[in-house]
Parts: sequence; C-alpha cells; structure tokens
Amino acid sequence: MDFQPKSFPDSPGVYLMKDGSGRIIYVGKAISLRKRLSSYFRAGANLSPKTMALVARIRHIDFLLVSTEKEALLLEESLIKQHRPRYNIVLRDDKRSLLFRLDKAAEYPRLTMTRNVVRDGSVYFGPFASASAARATQKLVGLIFQLRKCSDKSFKNRVRPCLYHQLGQCLAPCVLPVDRVRYHQLVAQVEQFLSGKSRSLVRDLRRQMDEAAQDMRYEQAATLRDQLKAIEATLEGQASVLRDSLDRDVVAVVQLAEDGLGVGMLFVRGGKLLEQKTYHWPGLGPVDAADALESFLAQYYGQQRYIPGRVAVSHPPESASLAEVLAERRGGPCRLGPPRGPDERRLMDMAANLARTAHRHDGAQDVASALEQALGLPAPPLRVECVDISHLGGSGVRAGLVVFENGQERKEDYRAYALPAAEGTGDDYAALAQWAARRTESGPPWPDLLLIDGGRGQLAAVVAALAQALPDQPIECASIAKGPSRRAGELEDRVFRPGRRNPVALKSGSPAMLFLQRVRDAAHRFVIGRGRAATRKRSLTGELVSLPGVGPKTVRLLFDRFGTISAIKQADAAALAAVPGIGPRRAEQLRQALDSLSPAKES
Repeated sequence: MDFQPKSFPDSPGVYLMKDGSGRIIYVGKAISLRKRLSSYFRAGANLSPKTMALVARIRHIDFLLVSTEKEALLLEESLIKQHRPRYNIVLRDDKRSLLFRLDKAAEYPRLTMTRNVVRDGSVYFGPFASASAARATQKLVGLIFQLRKCSDKSFKNRVRPCLYHQLGQCLAPCVLPVDRVRYHQLVAQVEQFLSGKSRSLVRDLRRQMDEAAQDMRYEQAATLRDQLKAIEATLEGQASVLRDSLDRDVVAVVQLAEDGLGVGMLFVRGGKLLEQKTYHWPGLGPVDAADALESFLAQYYGQQRYIPGRVAVSHPPESASLAEVLAERRGGPCRLGPPRGPDERRLMDMAANLARTAHRHDGAQDVASALEQALGLPAPPLRVECVDISHLGGSGVRAGLVVFENGQERKEDYRAYALPAAEGTGDDYAALAQWAARRTESGPPWPDLLLIDGGRGQLAAVVAALAQALPDQPIECASIAKGPSRRAGELEDRVFRPGRRNPVALKSGSPAMLFLQRVRDAAHRFVIGRGRAATRKRSLTGELVSLPGVGPKTVRLLFDRFGTISAIKQADAAALAAVPGIGPRRAEQLRQALDSLSPAKES
C-alpha cells in the first residue's frame, strides 16, 4: 500500500485496515490517526513479525472520526466484536460466567442462576466459571435457607405446597400465609452468606437461637441450630486471601515466549478467592501490554456482565476512558488501577503465573490448528457453525444452526429457521440453499468454518448459495457424512471440502474428527428437538382449538397467561375469567369444555 500521511486527519478516531478482498483484518483506535498510522509505515520502524505480516496484507485503510478517546474505545470494541479481525485480540470465548441473582423487588424473592446482569435492582453474586460449583452452592443455600424455588409462573398458579416444603427447604409462600418480615430476614441472611459475611451471620444466628431458646420457642431454635451447623461447616473449607471484604477482579497480561499473549484473571469475593480464568492468543507477537489489556477489558466487561467495584490490572491504561466506561456499565464507581498493598500484589503475581500457563488450557486451539492443516483453511477455525435440516415426510421443514467458539458451545447463538418454501418437497438441497440465503441476511460474525451435516451434494448446495449471496465474503465450508458402514463401534464419518472428490484425511478417533462429530451431533439434537417441540405445540394447540367457541386468538391469550396446557387445564373459572377478552360467562363454558379433555403432559 502506498501510504500518504496527509490523507489521514490529525484527529481521534478508529481505523479499519483491509486486505485485497476488502475484508477487515485489523481495527485500532488513536488519539491522532495520522501519527498512529504513520508508525506502521515509517522506514526503520521496529515492528514485530506479526505486525510486519499485517502491514504486508494492507491494501486499503478506512477511518471513522470521533470526538473523544472514550468514543474511540467504544467504537473500536463494537467493530472488533462485529468483524472479528484476524490480527486483533478478539474475545472469542465470550461466554459469560454464571452468577446468582436475588430479585429483591419481588414480594417473595428467590435465588436463581443467570449469565446476564440486568440493572433492575436485583443483587448479583459470583461469578462461577464452573457450572457444577454454582449448582453445588445453590444446593447448599437451598438446604440452609428456606427461600422459594419455583418460577414466578408456578408461584402464581400453585394450589398446594411442593415437595421442597415437605422436605423443610421452602416456606411455601405460594399457598401458605408466610410473614413477609420473617421471609425478608431470610433474604438478608442469604445476602450475608453469599457476600462472604458469613461470620457476622453466624453471630446473628447464634444470638437469635439463644433468644428463641430462652423464650421456649424450641422448634425455631432447632431450625437456627441446624442453619448454624451447616454454615460453620462451610466456613471450615473457606480461606481468606484478603483482609477486607471488597469484591475485586485481578487481571494480568503476559507476553509468552514464542507462544503469543496470555491473560490470567482471579475473582475475589468477600475477601475469598472464588474462581480463576485464562485466555490465550497464540502467535501474537510483541504488543503494547497496556493497549492489549485495555482492548481485552473493554470486550470482557460487557453490558450484561457483573463488574466489581475494584479491578486491579498489571498494566493500567494511560487514559481514564476505560474506567469511565466500566463505571457507566456497572451503574456505580469502578476503581481501575495497579495493585495496592502486599495482598493485591501477591494476587497479581498469582494472576501472572496463571497467565503464563494459559496455553496449557488451550486444547481447543490445538484442535483448531489440526483442522486448519487438515482442511487447508487460511486460519484456525475458532468459530465453527454447523447446520442440519430436519423434516417429517417433507412437512415441518426446519434448519438448525449451532455455534461453537474456542471449542465451547455458544447456545445463545443457536438459531432455528422455519423454511416454509421447502414444505412438501423433501428436498434437502433446496432447503439448505434457502437456509444459506437466510443466514447471509443475519450478517456477521461470519464463521471461520461452516460445517454441513451431509455429503458432497449438500455441501455443493450451500457453497453455491453462499457464493451467490456473498460474492465478496468467502466462507470456508465443509461437510460431514456417514460412511457406507453402519456397524456398531465403527467411526465411519467422512469429511468433504469443496472442489475435492475424495474425503479429507482425518483419522477416526482423532481430536479434530471427534470435535467435528460433537458439533454435528449438537446440531442434529438441536434441530430435532425444535422440530418435536413445534409438532407438540401444534398438537396441543389443535386440542384446544377443537373446543367449542375457542379459536386461535383465544388459544394465544390462554398460552400468554398460563404458559402450558397443564396450567390452562388446572385453572379455575375465576382465573380463566381474569384473562382479557374471556369474561365470567365464557369462562364457565370454557371450564366445562376443559373438563372433557383427557389429561396432558406439561409442555
């Protein structure tokens, strides 16, 4: 590229570097676009091998002007997530960790697990990188504290206490007159327990137990005694790493010798080390650590992720833009800076040591490298999408799309497509072509590898449709098909690539083949499940529509109010009359008609 400095303004903004095909290969931000871009092309510039490879591929540079450095940071983050450039630090494993959510605005709050933070007044605890650890903690809380377990919909429609009440694990406020003051005392105790303030909770419970015993409320005293025993047993297995109870994350970035960049994260809650996590970008040459960490944190702490009040970092950014962004997303102050005091410095050393081992936890990258070599791909396929077609005798045609990033499922990106134009044809090739057109309408992020469940014919149909819809955006495709043998115990799957008559040489049982089989099986299960759910819903809806005086509109109203056909059948006349548009007289008629239906399973 013939770089001309005068073609770029001396202003803050974001630049987009493109290769010969027009694909964005790098996104960056700068206070001065002219000075920053000139540093790439200046004669004698000390560039890393990776940066030199980037510069050699640049054919055009676009730029977007902004007013402030903060706006540049936000725009850079958005463009990186959208285009996932090859030479950027891209947070491909963006699966949010599990959190506990306590909805304090509810009349009788309950504790649930979630991956999204919503600024609605709820209190969040965590994170838990391990789902099993989160479930174990939730089970423990359920045993110690008698909060309700049922969903809001079940809570409103329940007519008798559930099994948890019989086991002594729920006060059953759904049907019993539970004192709200007593219940909210339990909620406050759960907050103390999950916030790491268990020792003050123990003191409060012991005082309440002594008072109950003195007042001869022996049953309540026994309950408090059991809670104390369970909490004290939990405390024995916890070790404090800080002398204060402030929630904080500790993040270190390390340049790995000849193996890219590593990031180590420690999550400290209530003075105790809760979880740890690593990230690894192989092949990334020497980079500015502060810039790399700033780009990483802007992507990691998204709108729906829990952000603590303190984030200690190994390389603080030069500007305050990132701290302002995190404070806005948190809805409160967020102190971002270097470690303070001996305790935080010790944690930072732990995070740095963890970052140095990031490549050892990167098994997905090994599989991606093997697929890159075996399939002849231009880069490791870290984002893999897989599509499968399902129908029943040509009816109910659906396409199911599953997404894996960095070897892990991204269920929030799963999509099911109804294909009405393919109804009655039984033509998988036509259905796949229609799906490909629908997929291109969704836009990026594009997959590094699109896997099709099928043989050469299915692969050719998708490749042709994609080439027609996206002539300037090549998408690497492959297909996986069952071989001629169906004998038990034999792995006869074959993988095809466009332009090749023979299957790709992928050894049965190898990590790469097992990964492709896992992705294909996930797509098959997903689309079959969606197809069965749609069939079941049509069947249940048809059962209701068959009732006298009930049409599709009434069915929709009933499902919106009650959620399942079981709940509809259990609703009394008063509950039915409360549905808008039904009224008391029609509710009585509907109740009599529902009594004539045979019992059905809840869907």
